[in-house]
Amino acid sequence: MPESDQIVPRPRYTSRIAPFVDVPVIKVITGARRSGKSTVLDLLAQQVRQDHPRAQVVHLNLESTVGLGIRAPAQLLDHLVTRAPDRAQRAYLFLDEIQQVPGWERVVNALRLDWECDIYLTGSNSRMLSGDLATHLAGRYVTTRVQPLAFAEYKALRLLSLTASGGEMPSDQELFQDYIALGGFPGLRYFRGEREASLAYLRSVYDSALVRDVIEYHQIRDADLFHRVVTYCLANIGRTFSASSLSRFLRSERRGASVDTVLNYLTYCAEAFLLNRVPRYDLTSKRVLAVEEKYYVVDHGLREAMGLSNSTAIELVLENIVYNELTSRGWSVSIGRAGDLEIDFVAHRDTQVFYVQVSYLLASERTRRREFDALLAVPDNHPKLVLSLDPLSLSRDGVEHRNLVEWLIAAEE
Repeated sequence: MPESDQIVPRPRYTSRIAPFVDVPVIKVITGARRSGKSTVLDLLAQQVRQDHPRAQVVHLNLESTVGLGIRAPAQLLDHLVTRAPDRAQRAYLFLDEIQQVPGWERVVNALRLDWECDIYLTGSNSRMLSGDLATHLAGRYVTTRVQPLAFAEYKALRLLSLTASGGEMPSDQELFQDYIALGGFPGLRYFRGEREASLAYLRSVYDSALVRDVIEYHQIRDADLFHRVVTYCLANIGRTFSASSLSRFLRSERRGASVDTVLNYLTYCAEAFLLNRVPRYDLTSKRVLAVEEKYYVVDHGLREAMGLSNSTAIELVLENIVYNELTSRGWSVSIGRAGDLEIDFVAHRDTQVFYVQVSYLLASERTRRREFDALLAVPDNHPKLVLSLDPLSLSRDGVEHRNLVEWLIAAEE
């Protein structure tokens, strides 16, 4: 198989969707542009064709040559009826980047009511779930958010490429250094680690996500101000700040922006899955704190593409990597506070809870105390974990310490 045709399995997502195949709910796959939603959709379609070889299967990308000619609900419905004419026979509909057709919700709702069909959708904006689909289909759809490649997926893809080309596989530590520099957008594989071409690609991803999904949609007139807000967030991933403090910073740069404007811009970026807003949670009072939130970027490679050195800000970048890893494994994540001490991440999944501290190296006793004491201050017995790049375990007092790279490639917890 040519390298360009290779697809790395993404069981983190396909396994979550698999239980809903042939269940009468619409499967909605969301995520930032170029994060791999289409690949996940392809994998699902392949499995359906294998399991149901005689079924009607329609796979339509609304950004393809055929899809570009479909921009009205009636056109979409006509196309689907032509491709799957027997409404009584089971049909599987895979519709990629569905938000390109205004009013698509009405078509999906009509198909759900009148056709014997199983529907799968992808979209690059969370707004696709805030309109008629949510109104008409309350309780009749499930969502799965796809993220760029986690490190274990990145390693698997590199292994596929090197096996095809006969190259020698680098060590996990060497791979991780590459991953820190450029991140995990799947399209990077075509550039074979060539830095300038990779950065140019990442800048194009950044521009399309912002220009297409944010600036044009919201008709933002001051694009320069918007980019300054985003750049500030990229430079300060993992640091607490408020819209008020960001507004004051912009005024110091002689670029006035009201708090409401800043809040709107941050919301737009979250809707396009570019930034993730993470609330802070007081572990003593069990309440969410209303100020000084944190933001993480969908993929740290975008920082490097925008001229922000990931190696210089290694502590922040490692924290961003761990945040994305936790969410891709299905954990809900918040920032914790125990008294005056801060916990990097409080992870929840079903009834499970665990706490995570992230550090570059635990080189000094002072650093070790800072990371371990924060976890020891948490007044419960849930698991507590410190992650760093140290090669040897420094676990103590019931708090586990693990090498971050080994944790990233280990079986999911």
